[in-house]
Amino acid sequence: MIVPDSLAHIQSYPGGSDWLSGLPELFERCVESWDLSHLGQPFGGSNVSLAVPAEQHGQPVVLKIQFPSPECLHETTALSVWNGNGAIRLLDHNPQRSALLLERCQPGLYLADSKTADPLTVITDLLPRLWKPASEPFPSLMEIAHQWASQMPIDWQKAGKPCEFFLVEAALDHLKHLGSSQSEQVLLHQDLHGHNIISAQREPWLVIDPKPLAGEKAFSLAPIVRSFEFGHSRQAALNRLDRLSTDLGLDRERARGWTIAQTMAWSFDSDFGDQHYDTVRWLLGK
Repeated sequence: MIVPDSLAHIQSYPGGSDWLSGLPELFERCVESWDLSHLGQPFGGSNVSLAVPAEQHGQPVVLKIQFPSPECLHETTALSVWNGNGAIRLLDHNPQRSALLLERCQPGLYLADSKTADPLTVITDLLPRLWKPASEPFPSLMEIAHQWASQMPIDWQKAGKPCEFFLVEAALDHLKHLGSSQSEQVLLHQDLHGHNIISAQREPWLVIDPKPLAGEKAFSLAPIVRSFEFGHSRQAALNRLDRLSTDLGLDRERARGWTIAQTMAWSFDSDFGDQHYDTVRWLLGK
């Protein structure tokens, strides 16, 4: 097994070099222990884990080996809670190896690339099914909000001040009250964009790759509103916010505030920072 180039950046992470050097052997052990065959080429969209199509006893599956990190720590728990309802099924996992055996979705088209589906209709169907009551062991959105508030000005400086500081200030203003004034706590997929929803046979569309949190429902719209693959313009972003908050019965202003906050918190190490800054400006009426 050749380690994909998409994982090369992990070399710079603490422990990343050792993990990458041991990945081929770890892969072989997982293949052997789960009796996998018909191994395909790694999926290209994954940049923090190795995901490979395979078969187990004639059934299509995906072997996923994660680089151990806080973001992926509770992925298996989230998938177990959803139990295939709107999300891919977890078939087995080995926590010592950070390895998951997953249902393979076929044909596996990204929602972002669909020419026929209305993405907002798909998302309106999926989100309520993912909103299961949640608390520990999932990280709380309130704790994450505090982390974002303390780290965001530092990250802005480290990134070379890539945008106007008033965008950071707007995010901080929202974080002052959003985290501590939430409603019902549910399980959240904090990275639910157009390349984490794929077509399947069991259901038309299924969610993959959760980065789970426990928090309020209004936060769910943040990754979708900033999903520029669904249209990158003021009108498109505001339409996503307006339509989803209306169709799902969510507080528009809280959804707007969470979108501003998370978009800024995630923007400084993103390859798409400029698009994200545009979205925040539009949400602020700039």
